[in-house]
Amino acid sequence: MKPFRERNPVPIGAIGLLLILATLVLAFNASALPFLNGGKTYHADFADAAGLKKGDDVRIAGVKVGSVTSVSLAGAKVRVGLKVDSGMHVGPDTHAAIKIKTLLGQKYVALTPSGIGTLKTDIPLARTETPLDVTAAFNGLGQRAGQIDTKLLAKAFDTIAATFKDTPPYVQTSLRGLQRLSTSIASRDSALRQLLNRANTVTQTLASRDAEVAKLINDSNLVLDTVYQQRAVIHQLLIDTAAVSKQLSGLVQENRAVIGPALRNLNQTLVILQRNQDNLDQTVHLAAPFIRDFTDVLGNGRWFETVLWNLPAGVVKSGCVKVGGQQICPPLAANGTSGGQP
Repeated sequence: MKPFRERNPVPIGAIGLLLILATLVLAFNASALPFLNGGKTYHADFADAAGLKKGDDVRIAGVKVGSVTSVSLAGAKVRVGLKVDSGMHVGPDTHAAIKIKTLLGQKYVALTPSGIGTLKTDIPLARTETPLDVTAAFNGLGQRAGQIDTKLLAKAFDTIAATFKDTPPYVQTSLRGLQRLSTSIASRDSALRQLLNRANTVTQTLASRDAEVAKLINDSNLVLDTVYQQRAVIHQLLIDTAAVSKQLSGLVQENRAVIGPALRNLNQTLVILQRNQDNLDQTVHLAAPFIRDFTDVLGNGRWFETVLWNLPAGVVKSGCVKVGGQQICPPLAANGTSGGQP
């Protein structure tokens, strides 16, 4: 085989460029390849697209199971392609509804599987629903209200009132009411315009904060999921608390014969102590000097000290002992205090 260095580089380069282009095309359309992205595509007919876009979620029971692949006009109805993940049951009587996902008008398709078997045809208009887009309706109202010539409307009502002045009284009363209504609307034209402008500002602010509002809603869902996950722990805690309460009730009932007399004896003891409270206080008051003096006597370790008053001179020392035939006496203090071994 001839090596590449000896071959013509032009066809080799052309083949390489074609392979690179083919790889890029496959990379950009990888989601459309059936062997890379599993799932089955269904179609549903809606009376109105209601702001649904390609890439919006497809959900079953609130769980995302796919996405919208196409939104196209088919005559007097809108044909929507729905790609659902493999393994999801979509019965022949399945219903589809376009619902609002966020406060700013983002939509998703909610599928309600029904029936035995697999859906093989399109979901007809009879089994689809579209929501009322309040934001679009409000914006349309603001635009149409802003285009009304209030002065011309008031002049028209005045002309009608002048034309029907010879009509019966009840007709004249109705026309005068319409005239007052038109006058009121004309006098508050600037206030109504300001109100609509501020409402438009609010909607624009909400639209600019779409990501933040969506994040707030997702965080709220996370908190609810956490609470739901802890439900089993809280339930078990309540069960254990009920069991402890039952055990404590049984313990009290079983030991009622013992606890009752003990409480009564304790109550009698407290009554006696309260009755002799003054005597106890007096005992503590009188015992304090005795305990203090007794502590002073025995506070010198091996010896105890006493004081003898009014002894005559030459008295023999007391407290002497004999040790090995020798008499040992403690020294006699000048104030007559003698020490002895306890």
